[in-house]
Amino acid sequence: MKDLPVLPCRARPRKKRANQWRGSRIMDVPSANHSQTPCQWAEYSGWPAPCSPLPALQHLSVGSPHTQTPSSSSCNSSFAAPYSQALVSSMMPAVNGGQVPPPSSLPLANKPPQASHVPPHCVQQVSPAPVGPPGFQDGPQMSPAVPHHPASPVQPAWLLPPNRGAEASEPDLGVTPQSPNSESRYGLNPELLPSAVRVMADDAAAWAGKVFMSEPFSGLPPLPSTPCVFEDRGNVSPRVIRPTSYCAPSDGPSALRSRVPLGAVVTPLARPAPGETPPPLCREEECVPGCRWCGAYMCPAVSWQDCGQRFCCPFCGKLSEVSWQHYQPTAGVQGARLDRDKRPELHMGSYEIVSSHKDEAAVLLLAVDVSASALRTGNLEFVTRQLHELLSCLRREHGGTRVGLITYDSRVHLYDLSLHLSRPHMLVLTDADDLLLPVREGLLVPLEDCVESLHSVFQLLPHFAPECDDSGAVSLELPVRAGLAVLQTLKCPGKLLLFHTAPLAEIGPASTSGFFGSSKPKTLFQPSEGAVSLARQCVSQGCGVHLFFLALQDVGGAWPGHVPYLTGGALHSYSHLQGELDQDRFSCDLRRTVEQDAGYKAELLMFASKDVRVSGCYGLFVPGPSPSQVAMATVGSWTSLAVELAHSRALEEPRGLVLQAVLKYSTGSGERRTRVHTLTLRCSRHLQDTFRHCQAQTLLAFYCKKMYCGALERPLQELREELQTEVTELLASYRKHCGSSSVSAGQLVLPQQLRALPVYVNSLRKSEVLLPGVRSSVHQRLQQRCQVVAMDTPSTATHFYPRLLPLFPAHSAPLAREASLRCSAASLDPGALYLVHAPLALLLWVGAEVPACTLAQLFNTSCFSSLPSGETKLPPLETSVSTRVRSLVDSLNSQVSCARTLLVVKQGDACKEVLQRHLVEDKSPNGGASYADFLYHLHVNSVRLLQ
Repeated sequence: MKDLPVLPCRARPRKKRANQWRGSRIMDVPSANHSQTPCQWAEYSGWPAPCSPLPALQHLSVGSPHTQTPSSSSCNSSFAAPYSQALVSSMMPAVNGGQVPPPSSLPLANKPPQASHVPPHCVQQVSPAPVGPPGFQDGPQMSPAVPHHPASPVQPAWLLPPNRGAEASEPDLGVTPQSPNSESRYGLNPELLPSAVRVMADDAAAWAGKVFMSEPFSGLPPLPSTPCVFEDRGNVSPRVIRPTSYCAPSDGPSALRSRVPLGAVVTPLARPAPGETPPPLCREEECVPGCRWCGAYMCPAVSWQDCGQRFCCPFCGKLSEVSWQHYQPTAGVQGARLDRDKRPELHMGSYEIVSSHKDEAAVLLLAVDVSASALRTGNLEFVTRQLHELLSCLRREHGGTRVGLITYDSRVHLYDLSLHLSRPHMLVLTDADDLLLPVREGLLVPLEDCVESLHSVFQLLPHFAPECDDSGAVSLELPVRAGLAVLQTLKCPGKLLLFHTAPLAEIGPASTSGFFGSSKPKTLFQPSEGAVSLARQCVSQGCGVHLFFLALQDVGGAWPGHVPYLTGGALHSYSHLQGELDQDRFSCDLRRTVEQDAGYKAELLMFASKDVRVSGCYGLFVPGPSPSQVAMATVGSWTSLAVELAHSRALEEPRGLVLQAVLKYSTGSGERRTRVHTLTLRCSRHLQDTFRHCQAQTLLAFYCKKMYCGALERPLQELREELQTEVTELLASYRKHCGSSSVSAGQLVLPQQLRALPVYVNSLRKSEVLLPGVRSSVHQRLQQRCQVVAMDTPSTATHFYPRLLPLFPAHSAPLAREASLRCSAASLDPGALYLVHAPLALLLWVGAEVPACTLAQLFNTSCFSSLPSGETKLPPLETSVSTRVRSLVDSLNSQVSCARTLLVVKQGDACKEVLQRHLVEDKSPNGGASYADFLYHLHVNSVRLLQ
């Protein structure tokens, strides 16, 4: 490989305090359509040049050649055994001709193996005792250190000989050819870097067929992406609460030194997997009351005193008396109550309390746009037809659900659907500023009694003459306020479904726009004051707004998604509703929205140990006065939030850290319930225990919610720099406090459980939300931010590292369902097909050399050039290939919360930019750095921080 040019390095002063260091940031380069030389990139990136940032290190240590040969069965056998190797090392060649190659311990790209000699006095450091399931090893593990010999430098297996000559044209041994986007600017081989796919595969293999017992002070559970059965034995399931570390730092200074955020990702209504038991139900009058001082609920972490007459609350440390109705004596050394095994609140990590009080049942309110735009485009006729079909099906299953209808253009029309009327009556509200309902009865009627009346209205709506032209925009505030007035008058929660076609206007005064026409500086993602005020009213009433936007909105217009997402709803956009694909997606979204179970008038309370406080909460909700108390209009099984904790005093290690999440909500039938989740963690003052019990996917979900919520108030460049700095300081802290003193500066040291963290963080940094590209749409970024913030941990991990599934390799016929590949263009074979599965997209990549018989069996055409490109629907062919692929597509679609359309991308097609955004290990189209370059910068910056 040709040596990199040498450019002068500028010396930088050393900071006195480590926490003041901001690091050498990576300025993401412009997109590919901007021509630029490598030297210009070095200037943009903040680096003097792609030369040695560590001047004193010209020859670095080398790993054992027999453990790092690329031609072995694994790309990098340093990471082949599960949890057996925590760092990669190599040695750079001697200075030749005055040129200094990049001083990285990472392997260089496209180098065949070569025999090398390891001196007999090499030292091997053995990792500490394993923690977790059998076969797991933890902690740093060094490669053999090799001293520098200037006369005859030892070269690792992936370095080219100085004079290879004609051998350069020979194929690499077992190394996948690199694509231009996969190549590293510093000559690193991405195939030999830590692999997130390998980490997930090893974890899935280790937990295959096993059950994780969730007990207090339990060890590390399976990764969020690993399918596993969880059994509640006194600790909440990891499906509900996942902390950033299952061993929290015992005091504030330890947490500050570790740089690991102290927090958790909470999904309060997570669905149990098949084989798991849902939280048991308890009657309110039968449950043992919780703490009367702080309001926390009963949990297994309380300690009993005076033979069970009093208990000490783990959250406030105060004593509470037990009433005689709930008294039971204690026995044993630990002082457990005699009825402990009979009461879920005493021995279960999750349980649900059913209150004797009952609220009004939730309703379904439909608001349909009948403006001239809806009539002219034909959207009104299509929507009414779809609503009639859906309500007719729901009549058989949910006939008791009350339904109401609203139509609007410049005015609001209500409909009296009373059963005693011969036909529905329409009520027109002319005063849009003061929506006073003239009647109350008949506005909400049980579905089984009003299906025929609604059908008659739906038949007449497309024939109504519009009351105004479509020259002016229509604000969504009018139908939302009308639906809210109906719910407030009848004192009931529910779902408000809006079907809007007309051009949009900003909610509230024009001077409060979130990103146009504002006098004070605001960010792009910040909602207007009118939208926040309207969302707060919906939250207090339990009204979840779901908007179906049926027209393509201009970039400069108002974004209508703030109110839906702040109320627990969603925004569904369709640019061409008259097409078959959008119609299928509309039908699927509509059915999911109506049939999905939800909790209404929800309130989430967070309690932590008395020495810890809740310092922040990140998610889709209207901010309240306290981060430990969050109010939501509706909450579903996908709703997820992140909470951040801070130390007030040092924790007592025998007691650990106790975290409790309490969700109060109403079911669709009006039943008031309280779901209680309690998590008990161990704590330690040793930083190695904290790093040992971290998981990269959980940290990714926490960082994502924190950074995406920070985008409401802070510049995006500042957020990207802060994210890089936090991860750099985390790696530097592990290197300083947990690594061996014999580790050289050229060795990459990663915590064993966080090997995939760099690739996750880099994908988050260069996402469309934090780093917009040339073709990035404002509305797409706004919607993607809200969709990702609401995701749970498994969906977040899949979003930032999609699954690349090979369908039909060039020389094999079986369909691989679980064998994911690395998200890089180097993994794509021109003779194969691949599915790219992400929560918001589903792509089918077709290579140019796929056999004609495979194309004919899947697409009903044998010509590659005639294949459909873009959004498409696979033809229902009676072939084994078509059946299996469509079955896999249906299975993947059932795992996500929104409907997706299959996007076919052909090799060399114009749609390849969409694919490149999902190949997160490569350079992204918006200019984001590749995984290899980002990992190189993390390593160099972490070493600089310790010098």
